[in-house]
Amino acid sequence: MTATLPEIETRPEYVRAERRKRALTEGRLLVLAAIVMSALTLRVAVTAFSPLAERIGADIGYSTAVIGVFGMIPTLMFAVSGLLTPLFVRRIGLERTALVAMLMAGLGMLIRAVVGGTAELLIFSALALGGMGIGNVVIPPLVKRYFPDRLAVVSSLYITMVQLGTVVPALIAVPVAEAHGWRISLGLWAILGFAAALPWLGVLRDRRGHDRIDSTALPPRTQEPKGKVWRSPVAWGMAGMFGMTSLTTYAMFTWLPKILSEAGASAAFGGTMVGVFALVGLVSALTAPTVVARFRNPFPFVVGCAVFFFTAFAGLLIAPMSAPLLWVVLLGLGPSTFPMALTLINMRTRTPQGSAALSGFTQGVGYAVACVGPVLFGMLHDATDGWSAPFAMLVVAVLVLLIGAWQACKPRMLEDTWK
Repeated sequence: MTATLPEIETRPEYVRAERRKRALTEGRLLVLAAIVMSALTLRVAVTAFSPLAERIGADIGYSTAVIGVFGMIPTLMFAVSGLLTPLFVRRIGLERTALVAMLMAGLGMLIRAVVGGTAELLIFSALALGGMGIGNVVIPPLVKRYFPDRLAVVSSLYITMVQLGTVVPALIAVPVAEAHGWRISLGLWAILGFAAALPWLGVLRDRRGHDRIDSTALPPRTQEPKGKVWRSPVAWGMAGMFGMTSLTTYAMFTWLPKILSEAGASAAFGGTMVGVFALVGLVSALTAPTVVARFRNPFPFVVGCAVFFFTAFAGLLIAPMSAPLLWVVLLGLGPSTFPMALTLINMRTRTPQGSAALSGFTQGVGYAVACVGPVLFGMLHDATDGWSAPFAMLVVAVLVLLIGAWQACKPRMLEDTWK
């Protein structure tokens, strides 16, 4: 005898299935909100500071040379975070690690806005950027864990949020500082860090002490893969691609206002161009993950990014104020290799464990190399009293990027190459 619909709907197995379905939807929506808010936080401490660096130095008393040190801190802390975060994840889990990261970011941004010395400013900038570095590492495996069926879409969304969190502080830093002082301009972003912690508290509440939120929201548990990530050419290629992109990007974030000001631009114009530089990254954030997902080997697109870099370097070196907007737009298209690398972390791994290992290695090694970029760029400028040598360094960095991308883009999996 065939059961009627009302009879089916009252059966225990049907009720359990419906509850699991609701848990899946509700759990994933909460995690998605947490990922989006965290992504918005991951760069604000960098671009909120860069346009104000000389203004802050004039107030609290550090020299222009120290600007290069501040430019080094993001990549240095991202490197340390990349190497240490996998240890935190194994002890307290991805979700708790993400919560700690957002609290660190909020606290560091708040305190650095009220301190009165260079050392304290450096220390609490490092705290904020350490939290953001941890967030850099844990978001890709969180996306893979909760959205294995929507990797390209969710990757595009969170990378877009990262870019938005990069653009807005740069655009408004100088106007807010002129209206309310640099401390307000620098410190208001702490609100975003603390706000990003709230959905993770909701996620952890739903965990109720278990090792994961909803089994329905996770891929099936598999045996943890065994291997040494540093043995894989995929990992080294990813680290080279990611590291050289970051070295070039953070050198430009740090020194682009100075390059333009020496060419005759105002501080406000320099800040606006930093914002444009980041804003153009929104285009790549929306398109690069889809490109990586659709093409077995996206290396030709990396070559196109290198051409954008080389053209922008030449324009900024030879005639920076002849077409500054064009040079900055081309400069902003070059780091499309950044969202490509973040997406490849998931596309070149089979498991959340592999994704976490590759994410930590890529960002740890990549940012460790990248941290010399802003300092070395400034040192070469001071030593030569010009910009030719610094830009020559960036040309070499982009060539190394191409070598790394050649390995990273090949259609193969980390787990097949790390044993």
